[in-house]
Amino acid sequence: MKTPWKIRVLLGFGLIAAAAASADSGKYSIAVVPQYPAVAIHRDWVPVLERLKKETGYSFTLSVAQSIPAFEESVLAGEPDFAYMNPYHEVMAMRAQGYIPLLRGSQPLTGILVVRRDDPIKSPRELDGKEVAFPAPNAFGASLWMRALLAEREKIHITPVYLKTHSNTYRHVVLGLVVAGGGVNHTLKDEPEEIRQSLRVLYETPGVPPHPLSAHPRVPEKVRHAVTNAMLGMANDTAGAALLKDIQLETPVRADYARDYRPLEKYGLDKYVVRAAKP
Repeated sequence: MKTPWKIRVLLGFGLIAAAAASADSGKYSIAVVPQYPAVAIHRDWVPVLERLKKETGYSFTLSVAQSIPAFEESVLAGEPDFAYMNPYHEVMAMRAQGYIPLLRGSQPLTGILVVRRDDPIKSPRELDGKEVAFPAPNAFGASLWMRALLAEREKIHITPVYLKTHSNTYRHVVLGLVVAGGGVNHTLKDEPEEIRQSLRVLYETPGVPPHPLSAHPRVPEKVRHAVTNAMLGMANDTAGAALLKDIQLETPVRADYARDYRPLEKYGLDKYVVRAAKP
């Protein structure tokens, strides 16, 4: 049964009020898109947040959704104060809530389509009519843009299978459960040697500016600046640089929406976005 609209409005106001109270207390939430299993995200992000607290004096609570669609729903509702999201999530989040990208990695993000190394397939057009695995519908390089390119540039029809994480996708391909799977360059590099050696990149997307760490506009400007400067400063020492590498923010640079992410608006990707089902 659907929640009555008046109750939904009150719940929405409650979320906003709770977020404002969090900001006033110097405590902030950071949501991370779940490309990896939750245990890996906690392992890599908690030391970064501890370092941020030491550098800025603010406290940060890590939020990891059970799935990428659940993460999207939370961000589009404006729940987290900060969010590490994919490039097209930033476009969606800017439209919905005005999330401001603060910084991003310096290396372009490239979507990849992988097959088993021993598979004789040579062209993505050979995938026509087949099942292809992806982490989630709106994972940008791994799924959203990849599906758009396969449909519009390669002129093929595939049946997508969504497996929640990049790791699940790669393993399904290795096991022969699907013929191909979508991922991105940096998640494949993070896989164990035996997984990487079992896969071959069949197709790549053009590179784009990678995932930004973004802030909801309710976060005070001084806090946004403090977080940005602290993370840029971390890149200048060996220990800090290692922490940033673990969270895919290696050699970070300041992000700018107009320069980095607005160009994605022209690709017409909205028709490939899969919206979360409403209760």
